[in-house]
Amino acid sequence: MKAEKQITKMKNVAIIGAGTMGNGIAHTFAQKDFKVQLIDISQASLDRGMATIAKNLDRMVAKEKITEGDKANTLANISTFTSIANGVKNAELVIEAATENLDLKLKIFKELDELCAEDTILATNTSSISITQIAAATSRPEKVIGMHFMNPVPIMKLVEIIKGYSTSTATYKTVEEMSKTLGKVPVEVNDYPGFVANRILMPMINEAIETLYNGVAGVKEIDTVMMLGMAHPMGPLALADFIGLDVCLSILNVMHDGFKNPKYAPCPLLVNMVMAGKKGSKSGEGFYDYSENRKAETVSSQFTS
Repeated sequence: MKAEKQITKMKNVAIIGAGTMGNGIAHTFAQKDFKVQLIDISQASLDRGMATIAKNLDRMVAKEKITEGDKANTLANISTFTSIANGVKNAELVIEAATENLDLKLKIFKELDELCAEDTILATNTSSISITQIAAATSRPEKVIGMHFMNPVPIMKLVEIIKGYSTSTATYKTVEEMSKTLGKVPVEVNDYPGFVANRILMPMINEAIETLYNGVAGVKEIDTVMMLGMAHPMGPLALADFIGLDVCLSILNVMHDGFKNPKYAPCPLLVNMVMAGKKGSKSGEGFYDYSENRKAETVSSQFTS
């Protein structure tokens, strides 16, 4: 009952990071009438995040999924901050959606632990990093949990709810029920590298890159086989571009380090592409070319052996 009581009262949520995942999470909460404090280190990042939210809401209006009034109300529910201290005031739940970097996350959670009320739940949207390790940076490990949303957040139903070693049942139940109020489907997952989604997805993407690297087939051919033969809505190489090749590399490195198993070692082609700045759709080029005058043409030939 205590967890349910907390759920009904919880209306103030702070989101750290206004990038793709952060602005998507903020959009989702705000649309369900939560008061959202969106936090990032620069006003420019916040402006880009808010512009993305407005653009996505415009799409929903055009498809008659929401009204102009709904859009206005959603945007009014979001306040922006460049200061974590100011942004987390009165927050009952804080969700960190910063860069997938362990040192950065540990620093943020240590700061949050000092700034937030003792009953505030601290969640991370990490896609692979240990919740237990993040929680150890705080004095409230029982109130630290993983909320791994899927991209694009306003559309995708799944939320992996990851329990750290010390995460309490009350914290889990509160986050689980809150996820349901967002219209999401929460799935309980234990704290191991990659959790479920990326432990299965990333080796598949990595194997697709290995297949390209070994000259078995080209980019479009590999993606076509997986879409038409395996009924995947998007080929693994296009999906890697969408996720971000740097993010894929980071997750594979976390799993490789965590399990010490060579099957998680990232393909040399992926490593080289990231070092060359080819990070996928967000950089304009990955396995496909996303520049304005070229419609997702493949660019694999310059990277393959």
